[in-house]
Amino acid sequence: MLADQPQWISTARQALGRRIAGARVDASLTQEKLAERAGIDRSTIQRIELGQNDARFSHLLLIASALELPLRELIPEGCEAAGRGD
Repeated sequence: MLADQPQWISTARQALGRRIAGARVDASLTQEKLAERAGIDRSTIQRIELGQNDARFSHLLLIASALELPLRELIPEGCEAAGRGD
């Protein structure tokens, strides 16, 4: 877990990674191929999929574009309300 972040953020980060990994597999892409299409390092894809770091918004936009998906399809349900006490 990244320092000083609530557990719900870590949980959401891991869920986001699983959604991206699932979409990548559904598109029959390797991490290397997705990274190439998105124009970012494979290690960045790997860390995002494993929930090891906070993904930059620009990286999420590039990944969604490379997967030919709207960004909202990669964001796990409930993330919008998380942390607000909803």
